[in-house]
Amino acid sequence: MAVHEEISDLEKYIRYLKERLFFEPDSAIFHYNLGLAYLKKGLREEAASEFQQAIECDPKLAQAYVNLAGIFFQDGKLDQCIAYNEKALEIDPTLPMPYNNLGFVYIQKGLYEKAVEVCKKAIELMPNILQAYHNLGIALLRLNRLNEAEQAFLKVVELRPDFAPAYYHLSVIYESMSDNAKAKAYREKAIQLGFPVDQ
Repeated sequence: MAVHEEISDLEKYIRYLKERLFFEPDSAIFHYNLGLAYLKKGLREEAASEFQQAIECDPKLAQAYVNLAGIFFQDGKLDQCIAYNEKALEIDPTLPMPYNNLGFVYIQKGLYEKAVEVCKKAIELMPNILQAYHNLGIALLRLNRLNEAEQAFLKVVELRPDFAPAYYHLSVIYESMSDNAKAKAYREKAIQLGFPVDQ
């Protein structure tokens, strides 16, 4: 589908949702879907407003909290991001994405042990979740738990062989382990895949 057709379809979908909300203003799902459509257009404020309205209509709509948490993260409001992901998990503790998202935020805040804990939970719930393995690897690397970090990053490259950051982090691990041959090979692979490593 051409880009302009996709945009046109998105505009039509937004119009449709607005019309439905005119007749059903208390529909959490319509507010939520409109929030997703606005997110796709890059309209974060409008999206946040719709997710908030979805929560007002249905306080148990866990995915609305998850998406609001994402907007808070993009705005650099890490504490609100944590709070909304935690609220989503209060409602549905089987959702993998809030755990995954919390892992990333905890790394930003330097809370590496907590990051390891939630990343492992995300992986338990969704075994092939690449971002959680990558976040887990970073947290373990920061904690100098090199063997565990190595396993996490090897899983990342198994899941996605072209994921350059994982090769770079593996090169750092092997350098720390004094395995210079492996460190060089993984560093070269990271560069080949476009990772910005100083030559």
